[in-house]
Amino acid sequence: MNKKKTSFNNTMFNVITYAFFAIFTLICIYPFYFLLINSISANDLSARGQIFLLPQGIHFSNYVQILQLPGLLRAAGVSLFRTAVGTFGTVLGSAYLGFMFTQQHMWKRKFWYRFTVVTMYFNAGIIPWFLTMNNLGFTNNIWAYVIPAIVQPFNIILVKTYIESTPVELQEAASIDGASILKIFYKIILPISKPILATVSIFAAVGQWNSFQDTLILMTEEKYYTLQYVLYKYINQANSLAASIKSNSGITGSQIADLIKTQTPTSVQMTVAIIVVLPILLVYPFFQRYFVKGVMIGSVKG
Repeated sequence: MNKKKTSFNNTMFNVITYAFFAIFTLICIYPFYFLLINSISANDLSARGQIFLLPQGIHFSNYVQILQLPGLLRAAGVSLFRTAVGTFGTVLGSAYLGFMFTQQHMWKRKFWYRFTVVTMYFNAGIIPWFLTMNNLGFTNNIWAYVIPAIVQPFNIILVKTYIESTPVELQEAASIDGASILKIFYKIILPISKPILATVSIFAAVGQWNSFQDTLILMTEEKYYTLQYVLYKYINQANSLAASIKSNSGITGSQIADLIKTQTPTSVQMTVAIIVVLPILLVYPFFQRYFVKGVMIGSVKG
């Protein structure tokens, strides 16, 4: 009797657990699904908030129009450059500093580690940051997207913790064989640190791809505009256009309806959101198998 009761309790627990996580998964997925169906549905229905579960009046002209916006391809190239090069710099910097902070013979190791970590909690603010970047020549300079992102304290802590969880005998054996610090780092640390480096890559790539505030503050020349900033500008223009149409009494109701069908702020926002999110969604599955392992390993000692 007790066995049957235990078996029933286990079954109910499993059912409730799966149901909970299924609902939670749907809640997480639905916002992306909502963006997608609204970006390909009739713009007038989307603007009135009538699209919830299934797309209606399916078309792809929103994507055609957005991709034809002037300067978009150039901005996409800038975003790809900053994401690729910036991610590489962040990963390399985090890996090397995380490794060096585990070396007992590093000069003033504890001081430099604490000096790096404290920057996570304190910063001078946007104006001193802008003045510093301006004095360093990082206004209207594409390297402003890359160089300041090389040192990321949180990522350094992740890498340091991971390396500390690996057998130190590997480094000692290489050192006995005459390997230098750089050779130990390149030949031993990098190969065994793939999970945590993949995790850092995801953090860095998402941050680089989504960032547009540095463009807003530092860049005045269009050739340095990122995709997110350009799309942000077009979203604001779409909102202004919609407001001017509604406030213009010289346009008839049928003309307004025709204009809303062809383009609305809602359709622009939904389409832009999909364009911005899609590259990260496509990249993530390639790193997903490393992600959980990279974050969790080294978190439990003993």
